[in-house]
Amino acid sequence: MNTFRIILFFAIVALAEYYSFVVLKSALRSLPNTARNLAMSLYILVDILCWAGFFIMRSGLIHIPNGVKTVYIALAIGLLVSKALILLIMLGDDIRRAVLWMTDRSKTTAVETTITTGISRSMFLSRMALVLGAGVIVGFINGIGNRYRYQVKRVKVKFPNLPAAFRGLKIVQLSDIHAGSFDNPEAVSKGIQMALDLKPDIVFFTGDLVNDRSSEMGEYQKIFARLKAPMGVYSILGNHDYGDYVSWPSEEAKVANLNMLKKIHADMGWRLMMNEHLILERGEDKIALLGIENWGAKAHFPKYGSMKNAYEGLAEKNIQFKILLSHDPSHWTNQVRTEYPDIDLTLSGHTHGMQFGVEIPWLKWSPVQYIYKYWAGLYNEGKQYLYVNRGFGFLGYQGRFGIMPEITLLELTS
Repeated sequence: MNTFRIILFFAIVALAEYYSFVVLKSALRSLPNTARNLAMSLYILVDILCWAGFFIMRSGLIHIPNGVKTVYIALAIGLLVSKALILLIMLGDDIRRAVLWMTDRSKTTAVETTITTGISRSMFLSRMALVLGAGVIVGFINGIGNRYRYQVKRVKVKFPNLPAAFRGLKIVQLSDIHAGSFDNPEAVSKGIQMALDLKPDIVFFTGDLVNDRSSEMGEYQKIFARLKAPMGVYSILGNHDYGDYVSWPSEEAKVANLNMLKKIHADMGWRLMMNEHLILERGEDKIALLGIENWGAKAHFPKYGSMKNAYEGLAEKNIQFKILLSHDPSHWTNQVRTEYPDIDLTLSGHTHGMQFGVEIPWLKWSPVQYIYKYWAGLYNEGKQYLYVNRGFGFLGYQGRFGIMPEITLLELTS
């Protein structure tokens, strides 16, 4: 199966490269030979550099300045997505023409039917693919400037069983900080100030404080330690917090890294919840807050989380309203909804909205939705609600294209 996937991957890459080359060559054919050859040579050079850069960065043999790396990643991802787009459009057109040819050869003339511009359908699709591809590349490069453009998402959620004293509770949720990706303490500090200006009653952080190593927090620890709220700041771990994605000299070093990360949570005044629950009181009323370690149902994400442990002793306390902090939204789909119907509100992150997509009043789309059914914003099934934060930070692609970094303000009402 792995061999088949590798062959399929390289076949798709080869097709995408072929169609991109053909589309660009067709678009440049009206230029003089010298200009056309120069443009094609430049394209091939950029393409080679992008692929070579990927292997160089993976090897770690050459130090690449952060600014150069940021632009390179944006350009490389933009090229990759644009080629995928060109592949879909042009392959779709070739399949259409093949079907017409096989079903009725007399219809092959329809393939070259002109449209209102006076050019053939295939030429129109070719030019459209090129324009869209170029737009995607520009969008990804421009998205570098959006990585610190924090947006506040204000959401009201109604619960009939919410205790009276908790009506109007203001929750600020942050998720997926990924401190190792930051390069601008001042911009991050402004984001934290935006969260503080919302005057929350309580703050929840739903995992992925770092990319891999606790040392990434560095100077950012003081910035995030500013987060305060009357009812406290509560946090959980995400899949990146365990250091599973890097090689450690020993298991002891990996454990020490995680222990240091836990200490950082404590030093910042955050109450890190590890498969446990606690009771929040307001006046005479009480609600339960559960926080679990990472539990993912997709790919090979770890299942360190234990709802059984988090629930231990909770049943005897007769708490009617429960909030769960769980990093990965697939947990809500695959365990919470099926086995724990008394969880009223689950707060998650993890997806980042893929840092790429479209969010306008009448359209909400990102490629991540083909992997995660619930990937950004508020969802509900029956009496249970899930909110998926789009992430405060960024990972991999050092930017945001259409999906902005998020600070969530949830207000609970009844």
